[in-house]
Amino acid sequence: MIESWIPATLSPAIAGGLILAAALTSMITAALGAGGGVVLLALLALTLPAGAIIPVHGLVQLGSNAGRALMMWRHIDLRTIAAFAPGVVLGAWLASRLLVGLPLATIQIAIAGFILLLVWGPPVPRRALGATGTFLASTATSFLSLFVGATGPLVAAFIKQQQASHRLTTVATFAAAMTLQHAPKAVVFGFAGFAFRDWIGLIGVMIIAGAIGTWVGIHLLRRFSDQRFHRVFQVLLTLLALRLAWQALWG
Repeated sequence: MIESWIPATLSPAIAGGLILAAALTSMITAALGAGGGVVLLALLALTLPAGAIIPVHGLVQLGSNAGRALMMWRHIDLRTIAAFAPGVVLGAWLASRLLVGLPLATIQIAIAGFILLLVWGPPVPRRALGATGTFLASTATSFLSLFVGATGPLVAAFIKQQQASHRLTTVATFAAAMTLQHAPKAVVFGFAGFAFRDWIGLIGVMIIAGAIGTWVGIHLLRRFSDQRFHRVFQVLLTLLALRLAWQALWG
């Protein structure tokens, strides 16, 4: 039965593993604020054909983040999202016009460096965290997201500074921002010729599994204090940045 809704290139065992991974990584992001998307991307890179990795990851993350945003909608900073949304449109449009082979290692090093600067560097000036800064950050990360699929930690680091590490607002606003950022991928890759119909069954089940993981993760998040969340979030983002740098330098 499972063979009827998974691509022919995947075995039932791998499909089942990816569904479990969707639940666990969604739980990680909901509880710790970030990290699950990058872990899922790494697992997809090990199991999916190269051309399917970023489109499938984008749709699964769209469903996962949308579910988390709906569950935590009361905590979303709507002013941040209002400034973030136009940048998503502009960044996705620029990426669709420039679907070229960018130097992946250089992009990964740059993203890792920015994450470490945002986490451990001096506080970003408040003006840079306002509407204009949010728009520029959204445009840049939305553009890069269609090529590397791993800009979530950079967005998370930016929103963490903006929200002063208030855990519920940080996680909810990050979820809403990433929902917006992943949404254009379906359009861009659809026009680029990716056959989503072959993957939609697996994607749908992974989204359902992610919603269950998100529900568990939110309950774990509510047990954290803001101070503990800040420490865990800093360590997690640092590890993600170092992983990106390692991947860029040594593959």
